[in-house]
Amino acid sequence: MLPWDYLIIPEEEATTLTNANLIINRIIMIKYVLPLLAAFSMARVTLAQKPIYMQTDLTIEERVKDLLGRMTVEEKAGQLNQLAGDLNTGPASGNADWQNRLEAIKSGKVGSMLNVIGASKTRQVQEAALKSRLGIPLLFGYDVIHGFKTIFPIPLAEACSWDLELAEKNASVAANETSAAGVHWTFGPMCDISTEPRWGRVMEGAGEDPWYGAQIAAARVKGFQGNLDNNHILACLKHFAGYGAVEAGKEYAYTDMSRQALWNKYLPPFKAAVEAGAASVMNGFNTFEGIPVTGNEYLVNTVLKNKWNFKGFLVSDWNSIGEMVAWGYASDKKDAAMKAFNAGSMMDMETQAMVEYIPELLKEGKISLEALNYAVGRILYYKFKLGLFDNPFAYCDEQREKATLLSPQNRKQALEAAKRSVVLLKNDNKVLPLKKGIKKIALIGSFAREKNHMYDFWIAQGNVKEAVSLEEGLHTAFGKSAIRYSEGYSTSAEVMDKAKIAEAVANARNADIVIVNIGISGTLAGEDRSLSDINVPQNQVELLRELKKTGKPLVAVVSAGRPLVLTGVHDLCDAILYTWVLGSESGNAIAEVLTGQYNPSAKTVMSFPKSLGQVPVYYNHYRTGRPTTTDGMGNWYSRYRDIDNEPLYPFGYGLGYSRFTYSNLVLSDSILKNGETLRVKVTVANNGEYDGEEVVQLYISDPAASIIRPVKELKGFRKILLKKGEAREVEFTITNKELSFYDASGNNLLEAGKFEVFVGANSRDVLTGGFRLEE
Repeated sequence: MLPWDYLIIPEEEATTLTNANLIINRIIMIKYVLPLLAAFSMARVTLAQKPIYMQTDLTIEERVKDLLGRMTVEEKAGQLNQLAGDLNTGPASGNADWQNRLEAIKSGKVGSMLNVIGASKTRQVQEAALKSRLGIPLLFGYDVIHGFKTIFPIPLAEACSWDLELAEKNASVAANETSAAGVHWTFGPMCDISTEPRWGRVMEGAGEDPWYGAQIAAARVKGFQGNLDNNHILACLKHFAGYGAVEAGKEYAYTDMSRQALWNKYLPPFKAAVEAGAASVMNGFNTFEGIPVTGNEYLVNTVLKNKWNFKGFLVSDWNSIGEMVAWGYASDKKDAAMKAFNAGSMMDMETQAMVEYIPELLKEGKISLEALNYAVGRILYYKFKLGLFDNPFAYCDEQREKATLLSPQNRKQALEAAKRSVVLLKNDNKVLPLKKGIKKIALIGSFAREKNHMYDFWIAQGNVKEAVSLEEGLHTAFGKSAIRYSEGYSTSAEVMDKAKIAEAVANARNADIVIVNIGISGTLAGEDRSLSDINVPQNQVELLRELKKTGKPLVAVVSAGRPLVLTGVHDLCDAILYTWVLGSESGNAIAEVLTGQYNPSAKTVMSFPKSLGQVPVYYNHYRTGRPTTTDGMGNWYSRYRDIDNEPLYPFGYGLGYSRFTYSNLVLSDSILKNGETLRVKVTVANNGEYDGEEVVQLYISDPAASIIRPVKELKGFRKILLKKGEAREVEFTITNKELSFYDASGNNLLEAGKFEVFVGANSRDVLTGGFRLEE
């Protein structure tokens, strides 16, 4: 019954009421009911006056449009401003800088914060944002590269699993932990293709192949974002674009490439990730065609927005807008803000140029209101999409945070990821898996025990004390009494310590087998970790030489966040396991591989150079006019005089405890007509002693085209499980998509002619066939 219904007297009651009763009834109604009616009416008015942008039954587009109409130019500029929080102090500390930032947030001058972590801290800062005039919530961002609290293998190692479902699952677990800690947005995945192992950030990517990099990028986006519920987070593709080509592998350096190289080598992973629904893209620190990419209109407006129809938003890398001044492209911060904004950049990470100069630039007519509304609208869209206007604290549940971080099920997933990322590079005389009955194992090398070298730069909230070392993993597998540890070398210097080596040799002589953990510290992997020398440290090589003299079986476990030059150690070891930087469950994963509890199936995604001077060396290189000797005497062709052109370990290479053979490569036809499908079949057999997984790889080559093409290009793979003694026919399909490529304008080209097909266990060891494409 509505309030005014009480003012109506039913007809049957009216005939029996006395005048006195009528008077009393009216008094009661006037005293009690009319105020109730007035309150109800006010409530209806208030409901009607609720801002459209706060009405949940409307579309996001309608709510964004309404909110934009209510915002001042200064508030719009504030949405483009991202500030960093201080992890060591926090909003409740009273720190003067923090208090200034909180005041800016309350004034609507901040749209996003990064490095504010935890359900409690993000709630405190979000409360400040809700005190702004329009109550626009903040986006909280953080670098979650390969795990938040539970640390997974570095992305380069994870890519070696050739397991897209695994990559998606790992990202999903990381997103769940991140969102439980109050964070909405990660600055990943990195989609940069690179052939430069000196660059510290190769650890963040998927290696040297653009096709495979595209598959991995899409899987990681799907894992991070899911359906954008409260258990997932926004993904951010970085570094757009071409950052993997930094000159000499130096961080923050110049990059130069043709548009043809840009489209065919560096853009495919970004395109695939955009098509997978990525919400945001980050500018790089590099240049393209002489212009810093943060201010490069071709990359952002022409490629990303116009050609790909990207509807998300962009964020600069840390101060990359301000750094356009240092590059010599902008005269000052105001000029940098104008050039970045007009090139299509949106959110400004830490330069504070957008919030300071957008109103002024708009007033001067140097930027347009339409462009400003578009940029701000894209950011607001995802704030609505995440439900932050309806429940700003949906990600601020401390009980969920406590229950989720580093949970047993998350560690189980990290273990699965780690063991599937270990690459077996050598296994002479079937030294591995370790034989049952081994009583004495000499474990040598500082990296096997010292946990402070186990993690890289991008560990988010990971704690190395919570990680499992190799020594701990072997203790679990064999018992402490079976393992005798020796330091072997110093991690802080390359000076050979004869005493350490002597003690390690004595240990080895009394052992059944020797396991040596060599490589470089995990702390040398990540941003600002470029190296000029990627050889194994000389003191470790000397240690291996002395251990080799003992005649005991020698297994090298190599830890590093990039491919190292292993030429100097290859012949000193009976077996080599490349274990990268594996994360929380590193030691347990390596132990499972060493013992054969897990049969390794990982394959390389970057070629390993024979020599530092060979860098860059990669399988999908371009042809040359002189591929072989031109005088019949071994001269006058493209080569080195001191080593051959081939890498030590090629792309797609990795061994296991099974032995796979390939035979019977069959193509369904020798002619493929435009628009039709060609079937490629090959028989793969497991002739080894163990059940195992194999990554069957498909490559093509276009020998004659209007633009020269690589000698080989990956276009498909199948990861199959074969029991020992089992053989299976594996089938691929080839369509126009696999045979096309881009011109310098980003147009897709498909050209008739001869094509070669290769199928095998890696990019080098393949069976070969061919067909002709007809129009």
